[in-house]
Amino acid sequence: MKNSMILDYFYGQTGELFSFYRIPKALFQEPRFQSLSTDAKILYGILLDRMSLSVKNGWLDEQNRVFIIFTIEDVKRALCCADNKATKLLRELEKFGLIERKRRGLGKPSLVYVKNFSAESSKSIFQNRDFHDSGGFKNASQDPSKSRCNKTKENDTEMSETDPFNSEEADGMSKRTQLEEYFSQSLEIDLLLRLCPDDKDIIYQIVDLLVDTCATNRKLLHIAGDDKPAEVVRSRFMKLNTDHIRFVLKCLAENVSPIRNMKQYLLASLYNAPTTMQLSY
Repeated sequence: MKNSMILDYFYGQTGELFSFYRIPKALFQEPRFQSLSTDAKILYGILLDRMSLSVKNGWLDEQNRVFIIFTIEDVKRALCCADNKATKLLRELEKFGLIERKRRGLGKPSLVYVKNFSAESSKSIFQNRDFHDSGGFKNASQDPSKSRCNKTKENDTEMSETDPFNSEEADGMSKRTQLEEYFSQSLEIDLLLRLCPDDKDIIYQIVDLLVDTCATNRKLLHIAGDDKPAEVVRSRFMKLNTDHIRFVLKCLAENVSPIRNMKQYLLASLYNAPTTMQLSY
């Protein structure tokens, strides 16, 4: 084997001289984490390690919760991976409720809250999810029993899901501000701007369009030639992610026909993106 390193053995307690990342055994032993990828478990250990630095620096929010700043670039450097892999791992940890990211606006890195994985805290985790679903950001790991309600009709199914902005203003934020924060996080705008720098203007236009549409008080919205219930449209738009926006940008770039109404074109493309993207691939 070329360029192989000749390493020495450990003797006595020499193994204790080194620093290590600590990965909780629970992530490998408990059934609830069996489907969590090994890379995601490693990343969680790295984020836990960074927590100690935050504690030393006094990085606490107004509720005395410790947060860290760990960007996609940090993940790439730590795991020697590409943008897509880093993004996927962070989403995976969010899906399992092991981290929570809070956007602070364009140009500023998100705050990352590393969540307590212990079984004793699982009840409070689900309680926090319920709170966020009722008045704050919709958590990516929403209880599936709540999201899989009546499946008789498309409209009934989508309208039955919890709308995180359907209640009174939370934390003093207006509905529009909440929506801007939500889409900035769920669509990972910083990542989109890095991956598609030439589409900066259209990306901001898409975000504004999503916010305007979801914030409307109208009961019906005209999309793709039909009047659709606003709640159904809002529900679909709230499920969009980075991949859907990249697909819309790709379709827009490949379109050779003249676009008479860009707003209606984007509305239809965004509304149909989840279905048309699956058919395309």
